[in-house]
Amino acid sequence: MHVGYKRMEMNSLVFAFNILATVVWCAPPRCEPEDEILGRCQSLEPILEQSKCTELALGYCDDMPYEKTMFPNILDHRNRQEAEIGAEYLLLSVIHSLLKGECTPDIRMLGCSVLAPRCEDNVMLKPCRSTCELVRKGCAHAFEGIEMAWPYFLDCDRFFVSDEEGCYDPLATLRDRQEVALARISPEEPSTIIQFTYQSNAQMISVLKKTAAKCSHISRTYSIGRSGEGKDLLVIEFSNNPGQHDLLEPEVKYIGNMHGNEVLGRQLLIYLTQYLCSEYLLGNQRIQTLINSTRIHILPSMNPDGYELASAEVEDSGDPENQEEGPVFNGWTSGRGNAQNIDLNRNFPDLTSIAYSRRRHKRYRTDHIPIPDSYWFGKIAPETFAVMKWIRSIPFVQSASLHGGELVVSYPYDFSKHPQEEKMFSPTPDEQVFKQLARTYADAHATMADNNTDRCGASFGSKGGIINGALWYSFAGGMSDFNYLHTNCFEITVELGCDKFPAEEELYTEWRRNKESLLSFMELVHRGIKGIVKDEDGNGIKGASISVRGIRHDIRTAEDGDYWRLLNSGVHILTASAPGYTKVMKKIFLPAQMQKAGRVDFVLKKAVLEPDAVDFSPANTYDRFDPYNQFERYSLSELGENGEERQEKPWWWAYFTQFGESAPTWLLRSY
Repeated sequence: MHVGYKRMEMNSLVFAFNILATVVWCAPPRCEPEDEILGRCQSLEPILEQSKCTELALGYCDDMPYEKTMFPNILDHRNRQEAEIGAEYLLLSVIHSLLKGECTPDIRMLGCSVLAPRCEDNVMLKPCRSTCELVRKGCAHAFEGIEMAWPYFLDCDRFFVSDEEGCYDPLATLRDRQEVALARISPEEPSTIIQFTYQSNAQMISVLKKTAAKCSHISRTYSIGRSGEGKDLLVIEFSNNPGQHDLLEPEVKYIGNMHGNEVLGRQLLIYLTQYLCSEYLLGNQRIQTLINSTRIHILPSMNPDGYELASAEVEDSGDPENQEEGPVFNGWTSGRGNAQNIDLNRNFPDLTSIAYSRRRHKRYRTDHIPIPDSYWFGKIAPETFAVMKWIRSIPFVQSASLHGGELVVSYPYDFSKHPQEEKMFSPTPDEQVFKQLARTYADAHATMADNNTDRCGASFGSKGGIINGALWYSFAGGMSDFNYLHTNCFEITVELGCDKFPAEEELYTEWRRNKESLLSFMELVHRGIKGIVKDEDGNGIKGASISVRGIRHDIRTAEDGDYWRLLNSGVHILTASAPGYTKVMKKIFLPAQMQKAGRVDFVLKKAVLEPDAVDFSPANTYDRFDPYNQFERYSLSELGENGEERQEKPWWWAYFTQFGESAPTWLLRSY
């Protein structure tokens, strides 16, 4: 009796074990322990009922090319409610906003094929690995652009299968619809799509990084420092060799939003970065030639702190009680300065006064004037410091700073040669070159140079939409004068319109008005001459001077001895010189219709250094930048307690933490 009972008990256990083994064997792939710990999925209790096809009821997956799904799904979600509260589904619900429409609905539908897989005849079908790989190849840059890791549940090797395993393409119907839509688009419509909206600072950073990731072979982003409130001053660069200075390739820069409440330039430069990337990829020959022959640097916002203040003021102006005062007040005061209320365009060293004081000397020059030590004891903005260090580190040839408040292009000098005179024509030795730079932008603009007397900037119409800065109004400490007197760079100031913070619906119109000007100005850097100054052994000579007779402003060679000298057409006599070498003189002729810079090289021979005339900018003085090391901290990253760089959560992290659920750390690239 006792033995029989034991035998019956044993048979029952074996029977139960066989049932359990059958259930486990037929169950979907189980949740891995490491995935459960990271919140990627939840482990399942043993499933005792066979899964069946059920209606696909997930709202963000309602356009899938099938109507039936199955639970547990590929991620082991046991039912629809469990899938809907997961971070994976939340990501799919906001992916369009995060990626600004790029790669959606591709990503959403690919994710839905994992969250709500296709079911036929009570059999779960998995999506094709080949489809996943194509989407990842085309869309990885969009995630990299917002510093987000590729979602784990879109792991092509783990959750997708091959054609031989009976997979299906979840995007087949979507591609069919897209092909029909593309067939209806006429060839005349623009091929580059830009969203003409305002972006927050975080969104701007996202756009720049996504653009650089999309065009990684010709673009990169880098920071030149931080604002007073710690925001990155992010630059995007375009070049056929990003990150490197190529011999004889000129470098140009655009700077926007120097005054935080003058925002149109900021937006135009954001759009320009997207346009350059997209058109290059689309095979636009003009853009490809420009980027392949020029190194372009774009700083859309020099004053992100001021922009935040100005944009907040505009939002507040939506208050019905404030509808009239808000925009007017913001347009001229709020956010102009940085977080320390410093006007950045009055904060650079006043080298113009030094240049004026030297005019009595017979052989005075107006180039590479060193920064006086006294400047470093003043109130210097971190943004000013960052830009000064930036333009000293790269051999810029040409630049434009985009502002707002008028419609005109002004050029140096901005500070009057008689300080008591507020409006006095004060030209540089390169007056004709600066006028050519200014005219190029103004003439290509839709309205800046016309004679319409009823428009913004009409008072400058008789001058063709350009003016000498000091003749307009005089101020010291400007960025354009500093560029010209301290470096090789020729910079103009572009005032884009009377409305400093135009309505969003006007942004597309302003882009159309300025696009050709922005492109034509960059192309102008290829006028004049360029070349290499070498010694007799063929080595480039750094810091050699290139002089033009009749123009008391020299430029100096870069690290490898190459140089660029903006010049108008005509006959010019050039002289190349360097300490310890003999001078070499050449006579050149630049035709009026010349479309690219003429090549003029020099070979200098060693010579005994003879005492020369007074040198107003000796190298050891010029190199004294931040001699008291008071401002170097502005270019350093903030460090954590143990000395490691502090990692801030990306701007999109709030999307996943505001509901109190377990945050998806698998989306953090550094986790």
